[in-house]
Amino acid sequence: MSSVNDVSATIILNQRDNVAVARLAVEPGTPVAPGVIASATIPSGHKVAVRHIAAGEPVLKYGQVIGTASRAIEPGEHIHLHNLEMQDSDVRHEFAADGRETPLLPENERRTFEGYLRPDGQVGTRNYIGIISSVNCSATVSRAIADHFNRGGGLNGFDNVDGVVALTHGTGCAINMKTEGYQYLIRTLNGYARNPNFGGILMIGLGCETNQISFITEKYGLEEGPFLRTMTIQQLGGTRKTIEVASDIIKEMLPAVNAVKRTTQPLSKLKVALQCGGSDGYSGISANPALGYAADLIVENGGTAVLSETPEIYGAEHLLTRRATTPAVAQKLMDRIEWWREYTARHGAELNNNPSHGNKAGGLTTILEKSLGAVAKGGSMPLEAVYEYAELIDQTGFVFMDTPGYDPVAVTGQVAGGCQLVVFTTGRGSVSGFKPAPCIKVATNNEMYTHMSDDMDINCGGIVTGEDSIEASGQRIFDKIIAVASGEAPLSETYDYGDNEFVPWQLGAVT
Repeated sequence: MSSVNDVSATIILNQRDNVAVARLAVEPGTPVAPGVIASATIPSGHKVAVRHIAAGEPVLKYGQVIGTASRAIEPGEHIHLHNLEMQDSDVRHEFAADGRETPLLPENERRTFEGYLRPDGQVGTRNYIGIISSVNCSATVSRAIADHFNRGGGLNGFDNVDGVVALTHGTGCAINMKTEGYQYLIRTLNGYARNPNFGGILMIGLGCETNQISFITEKYGLEEGPFLRTMTIQQLGGTRKTIEVASDIIKEMLPAVNAVKRTTQPLSKLKVALQCGGSDGYSGISANPALGYAADLIVENGGTAVLSETPEIYGAEHLLTRRATTPAVAQKLMDRIEWWREYTARHGAELNNNPSHGNKAGGLTTILEKSLGAVAKGGSMPLEAVYEYAELIDQTGFVFMDTPGYDPVAVTGQVAGGCQLVVFTTGRGSVSGFKPAPCIKVATNNEMYTHMSDDMDINCGGIVTGEDSIEASGQRIFDKIIAVASGEAPLSETYDYGDNEFVPWQLGAVT
C-alpha cells in the first residue's frame, strides 16, 4: 500500500506526492530524497518537501491533496502549520463507481470465534451484567451497585461473569424530547440494553426525569423479564433501598448468566468497531492501513467492520462514495457530511477545526491529511450501509456510522449499534477502555509502543522502519481480534479499564 523511499530517513507514500514523511527526527543536512537535503530539523512523523511547491499550489500526501502552500516552499523544508493551510474540501464525488460485490470466502474456509450465544441470536464476546442509568440522578446509585459486585466480593463463585458495568451519563432530565439529542440518547440506551456482551440488564431511573424508562421500553419493544429489569429510586424509597433491591435482583440473575458457556460461532456474528485517536504522522502509514487490511479479512470471513467519526473522513469521503454498493448508500453518506457542515456553521465552528494539539505535534497539519489517514482503517471493501448515530447495525460487511470525532462518543455509538469489540489505533498513546466491549490498542510507532507498553497490545512501528509490512501487521491484528473475541484479555481488560468511556452524544439546548 505504501512504497518506501530508497533514502531511509523518509517515506514517500505515493509517487505523486511532493512531500515525504520522516521516519525519525531528521537533522539539517540529511538526505531526504534523491538530490534533496533537509534544510531544517524535521521532527519524527512530520513532512518535508521533496520538490519546489509554489505559493497556492496543492500539497500532496497519499497521492491526495491535504492543503495548499501558504507561501513558496523549497525542497528540504519542513512543511507544517507555518506554510501549509487548509482549503475547503472540493473533491469530485462518484457514487457507486467501483461496481464491486463483497468478496466472501467459501463458508467452509471462514474463521470462527468462541462466543456467548444469546436467545435473540446475537453473540457476545463478553458476559457482563449492565446497569443503565436513564438520568444523571441515578448515576451514583448505579455505580454503588456495580462496586458492590466488582469490588465488594459480590461476584465470588461466578467466574464466568466478567463483571457488572454501570453505564452512567450527565443528562436525561433537562432535555427536550423533540430534539436530536434526546433521540440519540434513547437510541444509545436501547442499543446498550440489546448489546450481546450483556447477559442481563437493570435500568434505573430517579422517577421524575424527562427521560422516562417506560418511554424507551415502549418505543423499542424492550420487554421486562428475568434478564431485563427496571426500577426508579423514588418508587423504592431512596438510595439505600434501591441499592438493596437492585443488588438482590442482580444476585437472582447471576447463576443463569454464569451458566452460559462459549460455543463456536461464525464470524458473521461479529461486529468490530474501527477507531483511531491520539493520532500522529505515522497513523495513516502504519497502524491504520494495517487495521484496514484486517478489516478486509473480517469482511471476507463474513463479519462486519464499522468505520465512524464523520468529521475525520471529511475531505476523503469521495474515497468511500466510490465504494458504495448503491447510489443511495453514497447519498446517505453525503447527507451526513452536509448535516455536519450545517451543524458546525450554526455553532460558529468549521469542519477543519481538527486536528487536535496532539495530532499537530505528531505531524498532522490539516483535517484533510488526518482524514486520508483515518479512512485507511476502512480497508478496501465495498461500503454496504451508512448508519446514523447509535442505529442498530443490521448489515454485514464494511459499513459506516455517523459519529463525532471524539473517541468516547464515537465508540459509544458503535457499541450501541451492536459492536462487541473495538480495535483502536494510536500514535500519541490513547489509554481508553470501552466496557462492555474489549478494546485492542494498536501502536503506530516503536517509540510510543515501548514507552507505553502497559497499554499497547500490538505494534505496527516496524512498518515505519521497514522491518514489517502492512499485510503481516494486518494479519496479526486479525488473529488478535479472533483471540480477544474468544476470551483473551487485551491490556485494558487486564488492568480493568473502561468504566468511564460511556459517553452518549449530547446535542441541543439544556433547559
